[in-house]
Amino acid sequence: MKRAIGILVLVLAVVAFGFAGWLFLARAPMSFAGGSTVALADYHGTDVTGVPAQLASADLVKRGEYLTHAADCQACHTAPGGAPFAGGFAFNMPFGTIYSTNITPDKKTGIGNYTDAQFLAAVHKGIRADGEKLYPAMPYASYSLMTDADALAIKAYLFTLAPVNAPPRPDQLSWPFNQRSLITLWNVAFNADERFRPNTGQSPQWNRGAYLAEAMGHCGECHTPRNLAYGLDNHGKFSGALIAGWRAYNITSDKTSGIGDWSDKDLLAYLSTGHANGHGGAAGPMGEAADDSLSYLLPEDTHALVAYLRSIPVHASDLPRTVTSAAPSSYKEGAVADANSRGEKIFAGACASCHDWTGVSPVTGFATLTGVRAVNDPSAINVAQTVINGVNRKTADGTIFMPAFGDGYSDDDIAAVANYVTARFGAKGAHLAAKNVAALREQAAQQLKEAPNG
Repeated sequence: MKRAIGILVLVLAVVAFGFAGWLFLARAPMSFAGGSTVALADYHGTDVTGVPAQLASADLVKRGEYLTHAADCQACHTAPGGAPFAGGFAFNMPFGTIYSTNITPDKKTGIGNYTDAQFLAAVHKGIRADGEKLYPAMPYASYSLMTDADALAIKAYLFTLAPVNAPPRPDQLSWPFNQRSLITLWNVAFNADERFRPNTGQSPQWNRGAYLAEAMGHCGECHTPRNLAYGLDNHGKFSGALIAGWRAYNITSDKTSGIGDWSDKDLLAYLSTGHANGHGGAAGPMGEAADDSLSYLLPEDTHALVAYLRSIPVHASDLPRTVTSAAPSSYKEGAVADANSRGEKIFAGACASCHDWTGVSPVTGFATLTGVRAVNDPSAINVAQTVINGVNRKTADGTIFMPAFGDGYSDDDIAAVANYVTARFGAKGAHLAAKNVAALREQAAQQLKEAPNG
């Protein structure tokens, strides 16, 4: 009996250690690269943190402004229609809703009283000035890689903003997720609270790209799947995930479902403008990342991001190969067998004038559907979200606009046109139902409802 118990204990110990090792590898975003890493103080190459060389002599606030864009702070800390950085943005999770906080320097409702040490604790450990723990909707597990100097430069910039009195909105979470004390256990498993360590076996450009992607831009927070405990599962790093009612696509070099068939020129264009010819444009959360963050990066940093992305191990996802050829130019009712006539008629009345029956827009490349990943996604999630919410992006080249049709069309209508678009222009037609659209619509309605003037 004692021998059997001993064997059982040994087996359980092996399983426990194996699981712990699996978790450790899953939380280490750059472990795929192998090689040795060193503390920044011991790294003898070009400094890969901070701002690029062109801004190295700029004052602290100017550097902080650049880093604030690189860290994409504005998108999550700005509610629809609200003041920038004043918080109130709704994160709709399976277990409830979390609202972002006010990070303007208002002394009553913002971070105006935060000391440097308190700001660093929030950024690296997810601990507020009052000692309460932040939920990991704030990507502090990624920001923990950020250097103290860069975090404090961001603080210096934020403290130059106009204070906004915007009291925090109470989170609406079900039990036990409303127990902040449980975040301690989550932090043990998923936040190593360690600063960025350059990889000595990689180039300075790769290390710079890694710092921008992991410590600043926190790309994995959207593009990496999560485990049951809502921690990032880096075993499937950058292979795509569902986030905030949108699909963040595979950005590994898989040639079927990822970016393996994108040229460097395509990637550079997409990261710097939110659009690449033949691949479409960014919308939803990715559109915000493009406009509020990535478009502000200097070219050398965008090149570093591309170099890092190219090194990520290939992971396949469930997406088919993207169709890149135009659809037939002639319109004929019933031409797409998998699409119902309702979707076809809606497309004819509301969409064809901009998108064309071929999918190649005569108006602007931003409206071309041919080659667009969302159109080739059989779930049609992003297509439906775009129809519901429209596109209203402010880019360096002007405004990219598509009207929102959510108020003018029923759930059945939106499902029908999304199914038609994916069937006519994509690899495989979707089969959305009205209930699917209703669920997506609720995501958008929740955020608008919680907007300050919504």
